[in-house]
Amino acid sequence: MKIRSITYFMNVGWPIREDRIQEAGIFLSTARKAFENAGYEVQTTRIASVPFTHLLGADAISLTPRFAQKLSNSIAANGINYASLGPALPDIPESYEMIPDAIAASKNIFFSGMMANAHDGIYLPALRACADVIIRNATISKDGFANLRFAALANVPPGGPFFPAAYHDADQPTFALALEAADLAVNAFAHARTVDEGRRALVDELETHARKLVYAAEPLKFRFSIRFGGIDFSLAPFPAEAQSLGTAFEKIGVPRIGLHGSLAAACILTDSLDRADFPRAGFSGLMMPVLEDSTLAKRAAEKVLSVKDLLMYSTVCGTGLDTIPIPGDATIDQISAVLLDIAALSLRQHKPLTARLMPVPGKHAGDATEFNFDYFANSKVMALDAEPLTRLFAGNETFSIHPRK
Repeated sequence: MKIRSITYFMNVGWPIREDRIQEAGIFLSTARKAFENAGYEVQTTRIASVPFTHLLGADAISLTPRFAQKLSNSIAANGINYASLGPALPDIPESYEMIPDAIAASKNIFFSGMMANAHDGIYLPALRACADVIIRNATISKDGFANLRFAALANVPPGGPFFPAAYHDADQPTFALALEAADLAVNAFAHARTVDEGRRALVDELETHARKLVYAAEPLKFRFSIRFGGIDFSLAPFPAEAQSLGTAFEKIGVPRIGLHGSLAAACILTDSLDRADFPRAGFSGLMMPVLEDSTLAKRAAEKVLSVKDLLMYSTVCGTGLDTIPIPGDATIDQISAVLLDIAALSLRQHKPLTARLMPVPGKHAGDATEFNFDYFANSKVMALDAEPLTRLFAGNETFSIHPRK
């Protein structure tokens, strides 16, 4: 298990408060050493800001690309790997339009777009705006890689440490941990003789690591007068078989993830997470990014695992659709249909979900992907079973969906 990110939540200000960025850099450097001394590899340090829409306001929203560029330079100068400027919001429709240019103007700044929340419901115009961002991002580079830095959000609150969904909602800073922990599930069920034995082993591992992490976090809280926001144990994978959530499914007993039995395995894994006692942040569910998981990538290439399967697993506490390679000729209308399903599911099940879809220019369903990125396992472009929405879904309304009682 590794720490994917120590995420520091803050208000970066506009104009950017360089003193605050420096403070963040000092904290993150100190925190990295503390967790490394506790025995954990720390892959990245990150900051997540109050949304750029709040900082700039409607009148200055056109400055978003410049904002991203300046923040990119600032965090690099302070030893911070990545930053998130939070979601575009429906009350400033132009905020969505700014994101592709802002991503193109920076190398390490992430964004998101809100398309649904529990208070107001689903914003159909915002949903289509997110689809438009995805299409435009795909043209920034030849491989469509820029969409790694954008996600459409549904019912996602502040405080989650995983990017691109991370954002803050206060002036006082906090910090939280995003973990790469799929290997804990692989090991727990690889050696189990029964489901209950595997589940107990996983819960024990989660709680053991949580105690060590909290113990390392305690001195940081007092030294820096900062709140610890918790741990996101979303069983995030790395593209190696032993660190694959897909492998964990198959160790439980599914011959190949995507076949029947997979939903039951998803339930067992999320039930294990629910049983474990640890300070929770973010999703704390199943993170199933196809291109970041070697077994998922393999099953998607074999056409055993589909986009619809991944959406179904989200019903039992997956985190949505993540790093999904889709055809380069996918349209705004097709992507909007997928996002609508994500948004509706998030509200009905009262859970946060995201969509990070990656149209691959020039590629069609079944074509091999050719990304050159250490955290990706190449796969094949997945089919998108979607056509343009019509009638009521083609309107511009905002409508609510109440969670199931």
